[in-house]
Amino acid sequence: MSNDQLTEFVAAVPMPALVVDQTERIIAANTDAKTLLGAGIEGRHFATILRQPQVIEAMEQSLRTKGPVKTRHLANDGAQDTTFEVQCRYMNGVGAVSGGAVLAIFQDVTHLEQAGQMRRDFVANVSHELRTPLTALMGFIETLRGPARDDAVARERFLKIMAEEANRMNRLVGDLLSLNRVESEERIRPTEQLELTGMMQSILNSVRPLSEDAGVELTLSADQGPVTLTGDSDQLRQVFTNLIENGIKYGGSGGVVEVRITSSERDTAMRGPAVRVQVIDKGPGIDATHLPRLTERFYRADSHRSRELGGTGLGLAIVKHIVNRHRGRLRVESDLGKGSVFTVILPG
Repeated sequence: MSNDQLTEFVAAVPMPALVVDQTERIIAANTDAKTLLGAGIEGRHFATILRQPQVIEAMEQSLRTKGPVKTRHLANDGAQDTTFEVQCRYMNGVGAVSGGAVLAIFQDVTHLEQAGQMRRDFVANVSHELRTPLTALMGFIETLRGPARDDAVARERFLKIMAEEANRMNRLVGDLLSLNRVESEERIRPTEQLELTGMMQSILNSVRPLSEDAGVELTLSADQGPVTLTGDSDQLRQVFTNLIENGIKYGGSGGVVEVRITSSERDTAMRGPAVRVQVIDKGPGIDATHLPRLTERFYRADSHRSRELGGTGLGLAIVKHIVNRHRGRLRVESDLGKGSVFTVILPG
């Protein structure tokens, strides 16, 4: 294979690729490789370019044994750390005096690494969230078997706390199952026709006992006439129940939670007909640093208060996935001391 043919061959590889011959110099590199490793790398010793010990060792081993070797190359694209799987394959009859060379191909596996890290973080978070109530339950059970066995007052108090911790675990498991179900259906668009104003009135009636206990007034304003859209009624009920309950729990100090429903023939966010549902509270608001992460699993702007109020840290993640399934948008606006506005925009 001539040098020109080798250059054309490497240029056709649809990912970073370079060739190192027995002189240990890079004799060909495509544009993607130069973007990853720097311009002007051809003709230079591969160790001065690759630098990472595991990649250098893999290249040396492939040159020495003329066999396949696999390793990883770590980099940064300016926005995030990246990971490439490097496949080294020996090519006979190439390079100086046709002595053979190694073709190294860099495949970007950053997304796989991130997915793996997300899974590990998720398992760690679930384990932590379950371990806390489990530890409490085990401690109270041990106490009831021992010192508090014949103490009726202590026994009643401990059983009440145990029931609360068991309910907390039950809510967490329920939300995990709900999140799994929503994620599995996210690509399937709902087809049910529903009337939103009537649904919202039903939701407000169901959460009114919570608002009355918190001393919060619930109000609903909507366009005249029915507001119809295509959606999954159970999932949308879950979305708006979650947002209204959050408004009561975290923004209830403002004394009122308002729900507004408006429809438009030309919504700027959807570029077509859409329905907007806003849940507005006048509470303490949310610091701007928390807003981008509110829909992450187990992320809490106020961890202590959220756990006190029975939050699992999954509610807004579930809301986000349901809204995504409906091809809608979720927006959060908040000012400290002035309250928060959660807006769900759905295709009309």
